[in-house]
Amino acid sequence: MREGMVTVAAPKWRALADKIAAQIDAGEYAPGEELPHIRALVAAGEGSGATVHRAYQTLAAEGYVTSSRGHGTRVRDRRRIRVPLSRYGAVLTPGGTMGPWESATAAQGLAGGMTVLPPEQLAAPADIAAALSISEGDPVVCRTRQATIGADVVQVQSAYYPLDIAAAAGLDGPGKVTGGILGAMVGAGLHPTEADERVTAWVPSPAEAAALSIGSTVPVLRVERVTRDQTGRPVEVVRITGAADRLELVYDRLPLTPGV
Repeated sequence: MREGMVTVAAPKWRALADKIAAQIDAGEYAPGEELPHIRALVAAGEGSGATVHRAYQTLAAEGYVTSSRGHGTRVRDRRRIRVPLSRYGAVLTPGGTMGPWESATAAQGLAGGMTVLPPEQLAAPADIAAALSISEGDPVVCRTRQATIGADVVQVQSAYYPLDIAAAAGLDGPGKVTGGILGAMVGAGLHPTEADERVTAWVPSPAEAAALSIGSTVPVLRVERVTRDQTGRPVEVVRITGAADRLELVYDRLPLTPGV
């Protein structure tokens, strides 16, 4: 320490939060395990009820735990899920049973699932219309899905399709599309050929944090994918929001071609 500098001790709630975070990182508390009740930590001399409560609030904001009435404070599963770009090519054959998310998670021995909300037909807002190369206000079908690992929602996806594409591939009806959207398109005689993905990171909105059960300081990844057919027509726009500390987006084995 340089002469004249004064060391300021961390507040008790911060020190306790750091201590529990280190225990979680060391595996002393497993994902899904309930942390001791506030009264138990007070009795163990870890601080006052207010100190422990604020420490738990801090851990929730930083993504270490989740808290809910009747379920206590539990360790959040932060194990990363590897999501390769190649997941799309694996589901282009019609008649499969798994979509891209299920395929990617199954390859890691994880119980990935997809909860599908009823599709909506709506007038295309300006940004979606531009991405699909249609006129603002033209009808599109929006399908919203929640990508899960066990009971945890890891991604929220909203996908938009021109009405004729949705009708041809059977995307305008309720329920999960078995085998995935791209396989359904191929089965309908459509030919998804290429896709662009744009990835950004951001602080979650309150609604996003609630949907993903993450703390307010845990960043989210936002992925926008535009899929085009062999003619270059955009046939799908997908917007994905996921917890950044749970996702590893992998873009491997990309072809390299000399510049023109």
